[in-house]
Amino acid sequence: MSRVGKKPIPLPSGVSVNITPEKIDVKGPKGALETKVPSGLSLRQEGATLVIERAGDEFAALHGLVRALVANAVKGVTDGFVQQMDVVGVGYKAELKGRMIAFSLGYSHPVEFTLPQGIDCKIEKLPRQIPQYQTTVTLTGIDKHQLGQVAADLHSLRKPDAYKGKGIRYTNRVTRLKPGKTGGKGGKK
Repeated sequence: MSRVGKKPIPLPSGVSVNITPEKIDVKGPKGALETKVPSGLSLRQEGATLVIERAGDEFAALHGLVRALVANAVKGVTDGFVQQMDVVGVGYKAELKGRMIAFSLGYSHPVEFTLPQGIDCKIEKLPRQIPQYQTTVTLTGIDKHQLGQVAADLHSLRKPDAYKGKGIRYTNRVTRLKPGKTGGKGGKK
């Protein structure tokens, strides 16, 4: 039984779908996405909702997955997805040059990252309580999978270090820092 798979997907106004046995095309105000549907699962439109059904219990593992992927496609073409990342560290910078982000991340050389099609970026200096958190990279896109992969690629350019947290961080995730030598038992006071 898949409780997630049984939930109907509401279709907002302005969103149209084209259902074929192998895939579903979702079009909305922000763009169009295609989601593959594995064999054994079928989609049906009932008014302003989409219902996903499976042929048997052997397809239960895919039932919830396909429902989540189709719901992400509907949300993506309607509202889109946003991922914010902080560039933390004294002297660490990010600058947008067309479709490329030029980072200064404490290496001996600048790091350049080319944005793929479908992902937009905005770099701004948001007022934060901690001055090292000033640069925020905001990524937007309609494909949740692609947006998450681009964010992971940016994160891997300079992962936050364990002691000061300098690097590229996800804004909505908590980074636990190690106390260092002075924070431990018997260290300098």
